[in-house]
Amino acid sequence: MNGKELFTARELARHDLYFFARWMFFQSRKYRWIRGRHHKIICDALMRVYEGKCRRLIINIPPRYSKTQLAVIDFIAWCFGKHPDCEFIHTSYGASLAEKNSAEIREMMLSDEYRAIFPDTVLSSEKITHWKTTAGGSMYSAGSMGSITGYGAGKHRYGFSGAIIVDDPIKADEALSDTVRPKVKDWFQNTLESRKNSRETPIILIMQRLHEDDLAGWLLDGGNGEEWEHISIPAIDAEGNALWPEKHSIEELRRMEQAAPYVFASQYMQSPAPLDGGIFKPGKLEVIDAMPVDVQWVRGWDLASSKNEGDYTAGARLGRTQDGRYIIADIARDRLAPDARDALIKNTASLDGMKVRISIPQDPGQAGKTQSLYLARLLTGYRVKTSPETGDKVTRAEPFASQVNVGNVLMVRGGWNIPLVEEMRMFPNGRHDDQIDALSRAFAEFVDGRRTLNIR
Repeated sequence: MNGKELFTARELARHDLYFFARWMFFQSRKYRWIRGRHHKIICDALMRVYEGKCRRLIINIPPRYSKTQLAVIDFIAWCFGKHPDCEFIHTSYGASLAEKNSAEIREMMLSDEYRAIFPDTVLSSEKITHWKTTAGGSMYSAGSMGSITGYGAGKHRYGFSGAIIVDDPIKADEALSDTVRPKVKDWFQNTLESRKNSRETPIILIMQRLHEDDLAGWLLDGGNGEEWEHISIPAIDAEGNALWPEKHSIEELRRMEQAAPYVFASQYMQSPAPLDGGIFKPGKLEVIDAMPVDVQWVRGWDLASSKNEGDYTAGARLGRTQDGRYIIADIARDRLAPDARDALIKNTASLDGMKVRISIPQDPGQAGKTQSLYLARLLTGYRVKTSPETGDKVTRAEPFASQVNVGNVLMVRGGWNIPLVEEMRMFPNGRHDDQIDALSRAFAEFVDGRRTLNIR
C-alpha cells in the first residue's frame, strides 16, 4: 500500500466506525475480517448513537457474532479517538470479562496504527478497570450488580461525550432464576442509570435474548419508562437464510435448532421460545366443548401475594378420564393481595364442589406451615393437601408436559385458553409460569395419590 492509499484508509477509519473496525482488525490480525451483513447493521446503529440520533439502543444478536468486538471494543476506542475527553462505563455479567474488554480497548489505543489515525488521543493511566486520557476522558469497567460509586458516563455538554454500554448483563445459565433476573433489573434501574452525567448520555444494551423477562425484554416492555430503539438480529432471516453463513451454514443452524430448540430460539433467533413451544407443545392440545362423564378432578394452586403487579395466583382444575386422558377444565387466575387471594381459593372451592381434591403448595419455614394450616382451616370440609414443592420448575413440569406433547391432554374451550397456551409456549422462558406450576401440582396428585381421588 503506497502513502496515498494509507492516508486515504486512515481518513476513512477516522470518520467511519465500520471502516475503522475492519481496518483495525486487519492491522492486528494481518488477514481480512470475514464479514457478515449484521456487522454493518450494528455499526450503523452505533453511528446513530454517536451522532445523537439515538439515546437508548438495544441490540439482540446471537453469541459469538462479533457483538463485543464492535459495540464495546471498536466503538469505545473509535469514540475516544473522535473525542478524547469521553467518559464511558462498560459492564458485563462478570467483572473479569468487563476488565478483559477494557484491556483490549487500551491495547488497541496504544497500537501504532491507532496513534497514526488519532494522534491527539493519549492515555494517562495504566489501570485496567479504570483508566484515563490526558484530555480528561475516562473508562470504567465493572461486573453487573457491581459497585460503580464515584464514576459517571458522559459530560454535561452538547455533542457526544461518552456512554454506558452493557454487554450480556446476565449469564445464560442464570437467566431462568427468578432471583437473579429481578436483581439485574433493579441494579440497572437503581445503580447503573444513575451514573449518567447528563440526560443526553446514551445507554447501549447488547445481548442475546435469554428469557421473555430478561433485561432487554423488560426494557422493551417499558420497564424503565423510556423508549428504546430495538435491533433484533436472528441467526436465520425471514427467508430462511443463514445470517452469517461463513460462521454457521443453514444446515448447521437447523441441526442446532433440532438439538436444542429452546436454547436456539432464544439465543440464536432472539425469540425466547420456539414458535411451536419448547418443553410444552401446546399445539398438541385438543380443545373440546362437551365435558366427558366419570372424571376425577384435582384443583392445583400456585400462590402469590402481590396485588396488580408481579406474579399471579393461579388455580388449575385438571381431570383424568376413565381411559387415562387428562382434561384442563378451568383456570382461576388473578393478581391479588393475600386476603383477596384466600377469598379466591375459597370461592373457587365452593364452585368446584366437595368432591374436587385441592392441592396447595407449602412455602418453606414456619411461615409456610402457618399459612398452610390457615388455608386448610379455611377449606374445612374439602379434601385438601398441602406439601412443599420439590425440584425446580422445569423438573416439576416435565411429567405433565410429556402428556401434553403426546396429545393426551384435552382443554375445555374458554377465555383462559390463549393465556395458558402462550405460557406453555414460552415456558420456562416466559414472564409467568403460575398456570404451569398449578397444573404440574394437580398432575402430581394423580401420580402420587391416584388411589384416593374421588370421581365426580
